[in-house]
Amino acid sequence: MAHSVVLLLLAASALPAASPDAPRPEKPLPAEGPTAADFAQHVLQLKKRLPHDGFTVIIQKPFVVIGDETPDAVRQRAEKTVKWAVDHLKASFFDKEPTEILDIWLFKDKESYEKHAAELFGSRPHTPYGYYSSQHKALVMNIATGGGTLVHEIVHPFVAADFPACPSWLNEGLGSLFEQCGTVDERIEGFTNWRLAGLQNAIRDKRLPSFKTLCSTTTDEFYDDPTGTNYAQARYLCYYLQEHDLLRKFYRRFRADAAADPTGYNTLVALLATDDMAKFQTDWEFYVLKLRFP
Repeated sequence: MAHSVVLLLLAASALPAASPDAPRPEKPLPAEGPTAADFAQHVLQLKKRLPHDGFTVIIQKPFVVIGDETPDAVRQRAEKTVKWAVDHLKASFFDKEPTEILDIWLFKDKESYEKHAAELFGSRPHTPYGYYSSQHKALVMNIATGGGTLVHEIVHPFVAADFPACPSWLNEGLGSLFEQCGTVDERIEGFTNWRLAGLQNAIRDKRLPSFKTLCSTTTDEFYDDPTGTNYAQARYLCYYLQEHDLLRKFYRRFRADAAADPTGYNTLVALLATDDMAKFQTDWEFYVLKLRFP
């Protein structure tokens, strides 16, 4: 089977002839992000790396989507999941997008995912679902596990471009919020998901840290959590803010004030308009215990 490659090229606009007396710019203005020619060249190089001929390659800016499902299935993933997520995330949160071309590898099943990830990137995946590798400029997915992880991982390169100082708790809080999501009033919104049960158990067992502690975790501290409680607590804090129409405001205010408030905790306290975060956490835990999934 020949490589199936879809290139979305920008049409050139006709420009009026310049007057010979008109001042000439000293140098061309820098392009904002990769050009159509950059994407075309990237795809040509990418074709040389494809594990076999059963892959379809589709440009869906700012990504290139590569998958070994049927061409129609890969095209649907690119349009219905990737484009949908990018459009809605940009509308709600992100003013800047990645300036480098990033690849999204969608492997059709566990066998393809584990085999080809090892071949292409030199190591077996550390998760059965998917991951984002800034080193390889790639999102790598076992797409058989569903599109939720894909949307989660799309969040990370956008956060890196739009809010480089974003701490891990919010980066993963936003990513995991959109593991289960849809459109509400034309906006992307997260729904309750599988992380809820573990969080409710942690609340009942009184195992949750304070929000000040959560916000203050370093990257290593956040990820060094075998129970997944940090992810769940961050997700459902974001969920609470979303449901109270505060999440977008919090993200933008924190992004603007991160130099003065690198953890986001002070921004959170101010936005909640409370002087008693212990009481807020008690009320939040009661709120979470009433949530249901499915």
